[in-house]
Amino acid sequence: MTGPSASQHTLVTVLAAPSLVLSDQGGDLPCDLPGGSCGWFIRDKRALSVVQLTIDDMPLVTVGRRQDHPSRVTFDAVARGSAGQWRDSTVHVRRDRVLAESDLVERLEITNFGGDSRALTVTMLLATDFAGVDAVKAGRETELVAPTADGDVLRWRDNVTLRAEPVGAVAIDNSVARLTWHVELAARQTWRLALTAHAAPEPADFAQLPVQVRPRWNTEPGGMAGTNLADLRALLLADPQDPADSYAAAGSPWYLTLFGRDSIWAARLLLPLGTDLAAGTLRALARRQGTRYDRDSEQQPGKIPHELRTGAIDTGQVRLSSRYYGTIDATPLWICLVHDAWRAGMPADEVRALMPNLVAAMGWLTGPDADPDGDGLIEYVPSASGGLTHQGWKDSHDAFLHHDGRHPAAPLALCEAQGYAYAAAIAAAGLAPAFDLPNAPLWTEWAARLKERFRAAFWTEDASGRYPAIALDGTKTPVDGATSNMGHLLGTGLLDAAEAALVAARLGGSDMLTPYGLRTLSADSPTYNPFSYHRGSIWPHDTAIVMTGLTAEGHHDLAARMARGIVRASERFDGHTPELYVVLDGAPLAYPSACVPQAWSAAAVVRAAWTLGTGVEI
Repeated sequence: MTGPSASQHTLVTVLAAPSLVLSDQGGDLPCDLPGGSCGWFIRDKRALSVVQLTIDDMPLVTVGRRQDHPSRVTFDAVARGSAGQWRDSTVHVRRDRVLAESDLVERLEITNFGGDSRALTVTMLLATDFAGVDAVKAGRETELVAPTADGDVLRWRDNVTLRAEPVGAVAIDNSVARLTWHVELAARQTWRLALTAHAAPEPADFAQLPVQVRPRWNTEPGGMAGTNLADLRALLLADPQDPADSYAAAGSPWYLTLFGRDSIWAARLLLPLGTDLAAGTLRALARRQGTRYDRDSEQQPGKIPHELRTGAIDTGQVRLSSRYYGTIDATPLWICLVHDAWRAGMPADEVRALMPNLVAAMGWLTGPDADPDGDGLIEYVPSASGGLTHQGWKDSHDAFLHHDGRHPAAPLALCEAQGYAYAAAIAAAGLAPAFDLPNAPLWTEWAARLKERFRAAFWTEDASGRYPAIALDGTKTPVDGATSNMGHLLGTGLLDAAEAALVAARLGGSDMLTPYGLRTLSADSPTYNPFSYHRGSIWPHDTAIVMTGLTAEGHHDLAARMARGIVRASERFDGHTPELYVVLDGAPLAYPSACVPQAWSAAAVVRAAWTLGTGVEI
């Protein structure tokens, strides 16, 4: 079998983290779909790769789909008696899919609306390859695993079992199970079938659990914000070390796990609704904070991890250990979230319990590990062990380029990382008096030096005026071209009012701001591509971060324009806000392989609705 389709955005997702199903528009997990990214996945493994329905040789024509909850979907279809005869269909097929933790239930109803009885042969093809999501995403060839039949149970190893009611005839050919029923349907009669599959994932160092205790929100948004919040609930996972602590998995299907940066931003954007999610996220990450040096995982003492998996990941482009720390920004963002959650009402005793982790995080941030060349800026060196080339939120291999298309040389200092670091140091100093931390003066002085160094090094200029570069390369040369990253500096305190006004004006220009959100790169740049992952596309969370910064700096009108833009885009995607999308000729288009739902995208729309003062109904 082969890897992911270029049309992932056309697949139907049913989600109950850590489990999800990707199917075609009719509900099949087809073995012949180009790309082969369909499947039932649980904890980063594919539990079933084929679930395919046929009725005689009649084509099944999908006529409707209803999904009122992320974990449930109903497909309606009619069976065409003959492709050569355009007669009214008399056979209706309804397929209900419900996903719950480790179980997948399919209920099938076939109704004969004709005036005569019908003899039908109903067939289900079932197979699996137990492929990891990394292999599926990379498009690697995989081998099917042969099942065994034991009475009314199909079994694949000790990991997946499936029962059918009523029991059908079973045949196994080339590792594909064929279940067959011969059905006599009188006029107006309905035949029903139930398939129940159960998965028992293999033990792993980090095994995601379904959430045990859901966070309490101060309000329950409806409308478009409510749809996004429902997607967020479906993405919630519990920490195996303490199932009372929940966090948002980054996104479906490839990132259904704890991500430092993504999970922090989702919790931070949702703080107006309550602090429970922030508290769970903070504690889950603190339990896995770096304690030693490890080259392969890029772990360093005090560092907050980038992502955790049930096993090592190899997409063909990157190789990551199951606990991977290759991120420059998760640590300062974690510190900022501690402070923001405290200010938002997180109980003081819970905040106090995190102070040792905060001191360790500040030790990493202000020490040589975060500044490998000692120039006073926060920098990273691309992984030497097959990990990520870029370690900010724009982490694709070509996320940013010099004006002439050259890749910047390392070490790399990202502009937003400087803003996060400054805000983290000031936040830590602000926490110090309340929690008896002695280092506030040192952290404040460190922040002041960082601000001075940033102002001297990052500002550059083009025909439209002065702006902060996205990064400095290894020669301390700014990487030119206006990007959305500069907007992440707003509200951090790193900019003075005049500098913030310059950034706001630049981001409000027509080359950057669209009716549906903020471009990641100016449309005037020679490296702009609206279909690029990070050089021209629109990421809702990116726009929302800039929106919150604009609000903090007092630029409320522009913040509202950005908020309306991502709400408007979410409406175009029926409230299931994707990881990213494209705006071309004034209209939003799907990015073919974007994750949906994506936690920080959904959180961005909820926060945008709150910013507009319309969080109850939009």
